[in-house]
Amino acid sequence: MNQALNIIKNETLTYNQQVLQLAGQGESTLNVLNIDEETKPLLEKNIICTMFEGNAPYRPRYVIPDYEKLMKEGCKFLELDVPNDIWEATNNLLIFYKHVPSITSYPVYLGNIDELLEPFVKDEEEAYKAIKLYLKHIDRTLTDSFVHANIGPIDTKAGRLILKAMSELQCAVPNLTVKYDKDLTSKEFIALCAQTALSTAKPSFANHKMDVVDFKTEKYALASCYNGFLIGGGGYTLVRLVLSRLAEESSSVDDFIENKIPFVTQKMLEYIDERIRFLVEEAAFFKSNFLVLEGFIKKELFSGMFGIVGLAEAVNHLLNATNQEDRFGYSKEANELGLRIIENINSIVTSHKSKYTGCFGGQHLMHAQVGIDTDTGISPGCRIPVGEEPELFKHIIQSAPYHKYFFNGIGDIFVFEDTYKDNPEAIVNVIDGAFKTGIRYISAYSDSSDVVRVTGYLVKKSEVNQLESGNAVKNNATVFGMNAKHGSKAFDRKRRA
Repeated sequence: MNQALNIIKNETLTYNQQVLQLAGQGESTLNVLNIDEETKPLLEKNIICTMFEGNAPYRPRYVIPDYEKLMKEGCKFLELDVPNDIWEATNNLLIFYKHVPSITSYPVYLGNIDELLEPFVKDEEEAYKAIKLYLKHIDRTLTDSFVHANIGPIDTKAGRLILKAMSELQCAVPNLTVKYDKDLTSKEFIALCAQTALSTAKPSFANHKMDVVDFKTEKYALASCYNGFLIGGGGYTLVRLVLSRLAEESSSVDDFIENKIPFVTQKMLEYIDERIRFLVEEAAFFKSNFLVLEGFIKKELFSGMFGIVGLAEAVNHLLNATNQEDRFGYSKEANELGLRIIENINSIVTSHKSKYTGCFGGQHLMHAQVGIDTDTGISPGCRIPVGEEPELFKHIIQSAPYHKYFFNGIGDIFVFEDTYKDNPEAIVNVIDGAFKTGIRYISAYSDSSDVVRVTGYLVKKSEVNQLESGNAVKNNATVFGMNAKHGSKAFDRKRRA
């Protein structure tokens, strides 16, 4: 009761933000999941973290509609005809987005928007006006930084117009990823992407060649922070294992690897299955939602997400590493232990089969989770802690071996000095080199940018300042960014000269 009243009285929340938080409070009053007695203490200690998904799953965490189907066939439920021009195309998409749910209640995936809009770019001046209004509409109505669009890998007129509009609007929403393959993407287009990233912290760069191999199709999407899914599917749920907390409960490295990891990983897999069971068998979504009934999404293309966080702190604790040269990111022993931990978890996760997952051999997917705003002293996924970053190329080489285990999502973020704006090709060279080492996903922005990448999502520094002053802001994620700024020093990444 007091929490609901606090939400109602909170002057830093907009009306929509209050509605969403009050709905979450209502859901939290239910207890419908079958959770065994061994799992409950792991949840209570936040060793297994539920990511605030609520006690009664009633929609998938992430929904990835087939927007190409919308453009080719329209939508019966929403009474949308096949579009004939750029205005109808953008209007259809904007209407459709309002009906795509997720854990945030906003769509986490907007489509490969350059491919969707390219057939309608006839007059570039008119198309630019439509695209800029389309992106402005998204920023003002889908007010959540986990709203995410894709472009690439092919250089298109629509893609260039999208980048131009992103640079002019300087908005945090939508997030954006370019699928980059040196053999498919033109040098001019990827340089334009790098230039745009330096000014507005997007797009991020996905290793398209690597992703096509792992997803076994080109019909994949990067959504939310950097989560990879099959188009037409999505993620049922994301639960994360906080490795640093589990390490604190272990008596030694061997105890952690041989006892704690197998036990907790199995309990978490069972918990993921139970959340999915309720969503699929008892909740209404997959039985009645028009997205399912019209084939925009298919249950068999959804999977569960096994998240991990705090690897660096777990390794440092287990090795009692206090000197920098002994810590994760620097020491050979620490880095090898980190890989050993991930390989052990991956072995257990990939051997587990869920009856609710019809893709990826029935497996849940490993995800290097980016953290939540309440994390303090817990680094995202497999990242080196902020403030301890080594020299750029050593950082990339250290990180690369982890990326092959996480095609559902892993990434690294680098902040560059403003001087790189005069030479975006240098950023492209860094990305090319990183992809050669096995990096799957990389983000870059300049230290002068107002739009900044926090852990995977975007916020504006100016809006964080506004929120810190006690004023409401439209982007739901700004409060997460403000807390991450103070709790995990996310705004203090090392600048690369």
